Amino acid sequence: MQSTIDVLKTRRSVKNFNDKKVSKEDLENILSAAVNAPTGMNAQSPKILVIQRKDIIERFSQWNKSFYPEELKSQLPDDFDPFYNASTLIIVLADKSFNTYVEDGSLVIGNILNAATSLDIGACWIHRAREEFDSLQGKELLKVWDLSENYVGIGHVVLGYPSDDFKVTEKKIKDDFVVYLDEII
Repeated sequence: MQSTIDVLKTRRSVKNFNDKKVSKEDLENILSAAVNAPTGMNAQSPKILVIQRKDIIERFSQWNKSFYPEELKSQLPDDFDPFYNASTLIIVLADKSFNTYVEDGSLVIGNILNAATSLDIGACWIHRAREEFDSLQGKELLKVWDLSENYVGIGHVVLGYPSDDFKVTEKKIKDDFVVYLDEII
């Protein structure tokens, strides 16, 4: 296990996974970190949905791709997989009746990404969950899952073991990313 600071500095989006399924133990450790993310007033507004069945992940991947803008779809190969053939899909929803629902769900996703990195598991935050669960089909899924229509999509996280050719590259940080105001005032 890596130190927290090393994990935070070296976490990168993985978009090429091998076929190995994330182990139950690793998944439970990642989910334990997720449910311990801070939430506004500890309301725990997010809901974390976990899918490891390949056929269901593929259906969600195609659904996600249907929300791509047309100009982006035209640039991608027909067989493009927005979930990068990952073995695990985590969907994070949050209850919009809480003022901090977006922040709460985002912190859950951040904990998932960082916990996965600490276990040498690849992860990538995938967008368009909001569009999916704002759609009629998304509302129907919420009903099937016995979840309130107050739940909105915050994001997806795909997990898996990185392919052998994955390397952590150095991140170029913008010079003005951090501004010390004491020196300006």
